[in-house]
Amino acid sequence: MRKQITFTSTISADPYQKDFYVSSLNSISSVASPSFSKQQYALSFLNTKGFISALIGISKNVPDDDVHDALENKVYEELALDMAIEYNIQYVEATNRISESERFYHIFVVDPLTLEEGFSSVIESIKYLDQIIPIPLLLKSLYTKELIDSGGAHAFIYFQEDDAFFTVYNEQEFVYTKSLKYSLKQMHEHFCELLGESIDLTNFKNILASQGFHTSNPEYQKKFLKLFGEIFLHINDVITYTKRAFEIKQFAAIYIGASTGVIDGLDEYAQTYLGVKAEPFNFDYGFNTTQGYVDQIHQLMHLYGRLEEHERYECNFTIFHRPPPFAKRDSGKLILVTAAALITALLYPGTYWVLSYIEEFHYALMKQEYEHVHIEKMTRESMVNVKLANKSLAQSFLDKEQTAYKQKKDTLIQIHDKKVNYPMKAKILTEFTRSFNQYDVKLRSLSYRDMRTMPQDENTSLKQYHGPFEDTEHATNGLIPIGAKDFNQSYADLKQLDYYNKDRNLSAKEFTFILSAPKTQNITDLLKHLMTTKNDAYHFSLHLVSYDTNSSSYLSELKAVLR
Repeated sequence: MRKQITFTSTISADPYQKDFYVSSLNSISSVASPSFSKQQYALSFLNTKGFISALIGISKNVPDDDVHDALENKVYEELALDMAIEYNIQYVEATNRISESERFYHIFVVDPLTLEEGFSSVIESIKYLDQIIPIPLLLKSLYTKELIDSGGAHAFIYFQEDDAFFTVYNEQEFVYTKSLKYSLKQMHEHFCELLGESIDLTNFKNILASQGFHTSNPEYQKKFLKLFGEIFLHINDVITYTKRAFEIKQFAAIYIGASTGVIDGLDEYAQTYLGVKAEPFNFDYGFNTTQGYVDQIHQLMHLYGRLEEHERYECNFTIFHRPPPFAKRDSGKLILVTAAALITALLYPGTYWVLSYIEEFHYALMKQEYEHVHIEKMTRESMVNVKLANKSLAQSFLDKEQTAYKQKKDTLIQIHDKKVNYPMKAKILTEFTRSFNQYDVKLRSLSYRDMRTMPQDENTSLKQYHGPFEDTEHATNGLIPIGAKDFNQSYADLKQLDYYNKDRNLSAKEFTFILSAPKTQNITDLLKHLMTTKNDAYHFSLHLVSYDTNSSSYLSELKAVLR
């Protein structure tokens, strides 16, 4: 059960002293006459005389689903339990006990009569108990809430009116517990024997709680020292056994106390006698109370009840479960099924009548809505048709304007090209004439053509020179082709300048110059000069080189194509 979410308060019951404490938020108080409440989480405890504890090991090969059965069989076998009695068996895993082949569990065995008879008075008052926990497992709360935050081994000794327990935790995990010989009643009886007179049990407890070892009565003090000497002799034997059985080298501390309250001087006497650091079993649990001392066990139960399941040992011996919700009881299920059948039988014809009325009403509403929507649909269709017609008209007007715009744009681009990019022929011819004069080359004639207006006729173009002349076509005109021995060197120089350009994708503007020079070297040097200085602007090609016998000069055809 998750009382942190479901319940508003917690009640703890001591079945041995018949007292009850209720806590809500951070306050705790005693209740003389408790009563049943659905919003109240109830828990109690078993003292060490009420159960048998043992450490049992089973094979690691046992599946988790079979662990309970395996442990139960082994408990009956090892503890020699009466097979005729169905004992209530609970267990927690001993995580600090390591073995390669076995898993160990702390087993707690309770006789069902102990539960039925021991808690009958509690059940008469509050009707149920959500949890019944073995008293040594309550101490886990001290570590979970960090009331003890140190490691190592710790021993807890607590004297109650009907019992006294010795419990060991190592590295914050439960290890061992044992019932001690001396409860407060047994102390009282033995004290009276030592004193030689009888005193009331209540007075005895008051003396322990108020004066302790420092009582003003020297006779009492002497008997107390002798009484607790015998008690600690017994405790020392238990400690010796515990160290040997569980391989504990030394206890970090022993916490000792009693249900009567802090016994003055008890922890000092225990530390002196046992040789181990001893502290009072009296922790600050954070509860506010106005009724004086509250038994440590009651406070531990309230602290335990506020922990999450993974923060505590789940070892619940209760057989007094709160009744399940009405819908989960057999009688409740029968009543609910009967009521459901009756309601269904009565509502079946009515359901159809209601559904029919709802459909008619829904139809009327939909018809009214359809008429309204239909009118709106027709109106919007008319508007859409008008918009589409306007769009078509506007698109045709836009297409016409775009066509006119493109024509004007192309015209302006051509005008801009003429104004900005059109080469000045006079300027170009002046620059070429200066270069011709510089290398003593004469210009016989020139021509210019624009390939954009006059496509090139490959059949009428001049023949491009690719090597020494062997053509005799021009000999009848007085032109003598140059032999290899006269022009080879010049040809090699021109080829080195890479004036042959196979890429014909050039500008449409072409100048053709007919040149004459007394030596071929003049023409060669001229071409070198032009290709060095104007190669970025023009593509040069030398198409014809021949010798004119009439004028004793060399003729050549030089073409300059504007890039």
